[in-house]
Amino acid sequence: MEMPPIGPAGEDTTQLQQQWEKNPQENLDSTARIRQQPGDPPTEILELRVSPDPDGQFIENPPGTEKLAAGLQGDSDKSHGASSEMPEPLQVSDLWYCPDGSFVKKIIVRGHGLDKPKLGSHCRVLAFGFPFGSGLPDGWTELTMGLGPWREETWGELIEKCLESMCQEEEAELQLPGHSGPPARLSLASFTQGRDSWELEASEKEALAREERTRGTELFRTGNTEGAARCYGRALRLLLTLPPPGSPDRTVLHANLAACQLLLGQPQLAARSCDRVLEREPGHLKALYRRGVAQAALGNLEKATADLKKVLAVDPKNRAAQEELGKVIIQGKKQDARLAKGLCKMFR
Repeated sequence: MEMPPIGPAGEDTTQLQQQWEKNPQENLDSTARIRQQPGDPPTEILELRVSPDPDGQFIENPPGTEKLAAGLQGDSDKSHGASSEMPEPLQVSDLWYCPDGSFVKKIIVRGHGLDKPKLGSHCRVLAFGFPFGSGLPDGWTELTMGLGPWREETWGELIEKCLESMCQEEEAELQLPGHSGPPARLSLASFTQGRDSWELEASEKEALAREERTRGTELFRTGNTEGAARCYGRALRLLLTLPPPGSPDRTVLHANLAACQLLLGQPQLAARSCDRVLEREPGHLKALYRRGVAQAALGNLEKATADLKKVLAVDPKNRAAQEELGKVIIQGKKQDARLAKGLCKMFR
């Protein structure tokens, strides 16, 4: 039985640089003590490698990330000579904005080479300052990109995105969303060669997607809805790159993701996920029901009624659909009453 999981424009960075220059002494960063070589790092723009997601776009400064950037500490580069000399102002090329706006990375020590961790890469990392429950304790640890339970923790996906943007021996500070403390610090000491998802054979992608789906179902059963949604999302990203007609598992994954999204209070996303299911299977009852619930939450009562009636036309004894339709009818009557009351006031 299928489980019901509910899974820029660029901005001007001149203000950021001025903000960093404003209080240079306060912005001296403790990471200068661990830097291996003095001197100014080169200022070439960091190359961004985005995983092959058809819906993904490169965004230099996503909306809202200026607040995260403002929270980062100042440039940690001190002169090797006179201690009284002020550090050079932050270069725009020292900042990297995650395309989805989830965090801002400040490069403290540039790595070398052009290669970055990919799917299957074994990474040796040094971490400090990540919140409790992030899945990344302070100190040295080893992580495998794309695999392992560490990705299911609260900050797992964010940490993986950051590692995907780092070169070997790079050190960086991260300003995390919702974290008011000092920036977390991440250092990538080494990693093994991995592969991009587009380099995988179709059978390998399907096998990895099945693992993600199975893990997502396990997490949903234990009440970890967010973790389940992440698993279903990763599975879908793997399957989206398959040639037409694609994997039939996409239908189940979208339906499961919709269930997660409803529980997470994301009715608009849930409705879209159900649309994907119904494009392939117009009579999918669970997708019709979940889209009806999502439309009701969005206030689209007519659309909600239509979806729920379709469910009951096929399964008249469906108790969940009966109850939800009753709620929609009551909600519609209240809406009509408010409208009538408003009209009466207008014509008095």
